[in-house]
Amino acid sequence: MNLFKFDSESAWLDGITSLWRDRLRVNPKLRMCLPSGHTPNAIYAAMGKAVAAGQVSFKCAEIFALDEFGGLAPDDEGLCANMLQRYLLKLIDLPTQNFHRIEPNKKNIAQEYDRLIGDGFDLTLLGVGLNGHLGMNEPGSPVDATTRRVDLHPSTVASSAKYLTHGNLPTWGIAVGLKHLLGSKEVWLLANGGKKAEIVHRAAKGPIGPDVPASLLRNHPHAFFMVDAEAGALV
Repeated sequence: MNLFKFDSESAWLDGITSLWRDRLRVNPKLRMCLPSGHTPNAIYAAMGKAVAAGQVSFKCAEIFALDEFGGLAPDDEGLCANMLQRYLLKLIDLPTQNFHRIEPNKKNIAQEYDRLIGDGFDLTLLGVGLNGHLGMNEPGSPVDATTRRVDLHPSTVASSAKYLTHGNLPTWGIAVGLKHLLGSKEVWLLANGGKKAEIVHRAAKGPIGPDVPASLLRNHPHAFFMVDAEAGALV
């Protein structure tokens, strides 16, 4: 595990964006697994500006959604795929067919998604939950799990409310499993703000194990914890 600690949130944003541009320039066919949620949105906006400025292109790349909530309507703005569309995909030049979304109610979706993932990801971006979850891989998730249906921890259910305009909070979802995430050629764990300081400390310095899924990244030779000063205050 490698720790990149940036002096400020703006430096964190600029640094991650610069590194991501570099990865795409080196490998235009980059296969990426990406999260939704608040943490990456500013990074996505910056990548959209880089595409508009002609600095980088997603034309030959592929993007896989990290996870998806179950029990929501296809047009719900809180669906992970719809958030990715709103905050990233509409800003970049990725061909429509090169975005792979998870459709929770589709028969055999887990097996189909695993087939699409195939040999795996070149780059995976992850946020970290306050309980250490990676995507919807909650504490206790099997390390060898592939794409599957998961029950959400009560804290994750409560957290989902900030993405929704109604009270129908999802209690389950479909998640790309830890086997695929830990098997990615490169993984970036993104965290900013003081509220993430404690879990970043636990992930980076505490015991390694499935009780804090983010800690498992410390066994990955090309995993990078990318934190701003506040999130990295305890490491």
